Amino acid sequence: MSGAKREKEIALCAFAVMTANNYIINLILQKKRPRKRRWWVTTLHRLRNQYDGRHLLNNLNQEPSGEFNNFCRMSPVDFEYLLRLIEPEIKKKDTLWRKAIPAKVRLAVTLRFLATGDSFKSLHFLFKISSQVISMIVPEEALCKALKGYVKLPTTNDEWLPVVRGFENVWQFLHCLGALDGNHIMLQAPVNSGSEFFNYKHNFSIILLAVADSDYNFLFADVGTHGRMSDGGVFNNSLLYEKIKRNDANFPEATPLPGRNVAVPYVFVADAAFSLSANIMKLFPGIPPPGSPQRMFNQQLSRARVVIESSFGIMTSVFRVLGKPMLLQPQKAAIITLTCVILHNFLKKSPHSRNIYLPEANHIPDEQQNCLMPLEQVPRLSTENAREIRDEFANYLYLRRQNMQ
Repeated sequence: MSGAKREKEIALCAFAVMTANNYIINLILQKKRPRKRRWWVTTLHRLRNQYDGRHLLNNLNQEPSGEFNNFCRMSPVDFEYLLRLIEPEIKKKDTLWRKAIPAKVRLAVTLRFLATGDSFKSLHFLFKISSQVISMIVPEEALCKALKGYVKLPTTNDEWLPVVRGFENVWQFLHCLGALDGNHIMLQAPVNSGSEFFNYKHNFSIILLAVADSDYNFLFADVGTHGRMSDGGVFNNSLLYEKIKRNDANFPEATPLPGRNVAVPYVFVADAAFSLSANIMKLFPGIPPPGSPQRMFNQQLSRARVVIESSFGIMTSVFRVLGKPMLLQPQKAAIITLTCVILHNFLKKSPHSRNIYLPEANHIPDEQQNCLMPLEQVPRLSTENAREIRDEFANYLYLRRQNMQ
């Protein structure tokens, strides 16, 4: 009896194992089985042939009130120019299933996203294109590749000298190679990133490090550094720092300031977030006494440094995507930010779009209107040589002011 009972228990166990195995297999097959579509094309997308992005652009272009300029942040002439540049790269082929989205619409979607920062769902209702497709259109690098020559760091002495003369003539700061600054580009918390992008303001971000000339054009941009990094780490990991460190930047040779005997190197002007060095000048700490050389140096450096803050302000006032947290992963957010930087220079130099792009009455936004968040200002030690260079600048500015009086 005991043997028959044991065989019965074994049979029941085998039956339970087989039943459980079949149940698990059925679950796996159900997961792999494709979900049956409720419809092949929604009614909204099916009507795209009657009225889509091309019709919208044509209607805007026919408006005499400049609606197209506001919609795309540029003139129709520059829009068509950009379309000719990037169309071979972004154009897709029609298939037997459906027609491809025209390159003109793809460009318009990208520009509208940069101009407003609207969600992909909002753009979906506007252009009658699915959110999934828009998420692939917007981060394309075609604009960056086509216009990369508009943001170029000078590489020779002859290319640096016009930048130096610009700061001397416009802002009365000699030996200046550009205004250096960095800002945080806000993000939604990236997936599985931990604290890598968590900055000192308790937000998630990547960092934009840039240099601007005296006419508010960007000469250099480095985008994508993790928001948690300090100011020194941001600059030390940049291509500009590597060029300076290798003595490969081809800066003009150090020369004395007018009426002085000490040779002074050419420098970038920056704020307190950066470390004082032979090629980077920043303010004297504290509040120097009125009329002192240090006070005059701080005033003159602040005037020259405002160009980078104003450049950020112009860009964020036009490309509103930079003024709110991006709902994108850091790699795609970096592409979007770099595209805005390049378009800033392109539109500012364009004879057709300059008046559209710049604020009315040529009013340049100040630092308070800038939506971007500055880098954390941390006290840093500087070398004796860097302090001597700053003192030489301060003494020259003080004597020049005295002679003018």
